[in-house]
Amino acid sequence: MAEQKATNVHWHEGDITREHRGKILGHKGATLWFTGLSGSGKSTVAVELEGMLNEMGVLSYRLDGDNVRMGINKNLGFSAEDRTENIRRIGEVAKLFVDSGVIALSSFISPYKADRDQVRSLHEEAGMDFIEVYVDCSLEAAESRDPKGLYKKARAGEIKNFTGIDDPYEAPFKPEIHLHSDQQSLEEEVNEILNVLRDRGIITQ
Repeated sequence: MAEQKATNVHWHEGDITREHRGKILGHKGATLWFTGLSGSGKSTVAVELEGMLNEMGVLSYRLDGDNVRMGINKNLGFSAEDRTENIRRIGEVAKLFVDSGVIALSSFISPYKADRDQVRSLHEEAGMDFIEVYVDCSLEAAESRDPKGLYKKARAGEIKNFTGIDDPYEAPFKPEIHLHSDQQSLEEEVNEILNVLRDRGIITQ
């Protein structure tokens, strides 16, 4: 857990609650945390789901690993320490979206179980829905896709600390949703997620 460095700061509670914002939007906020190897299909599923939710009139916002590293986390690399801080910051950002009533679609490799568990705890302590979506895909299938050419560079030694090659990936033990992107169609994956959102009462459509 990150250390609180600032002193003499106090939380200022407002009059408008999460429930008030949910009534305006017509649905609850939640974080869907997509985790899996590079090339597993996390971003592909998140983009498709975002489109479907938009058509349904459900407000969501997609937080993508590369996009975030070009902004709020541009000062972080890929060491274990930087990966932990990367995930911590995104967890806090996702929590803000949930508090505003928005469904946060967070797509990050997030290879370490402890980091993902920290984000889960952050949400659960605030009474927020956190849904871990494991986009499972064999290393062989992910490497054969290699949409950004990263595996090729990692195998050639041009990229260090690459998950699945010279850095570990700790798969979730009990994710709320376990997709198999090398076996399921994109439509099947999205429908599985939508059904969970309905079952949890996050969306009603």
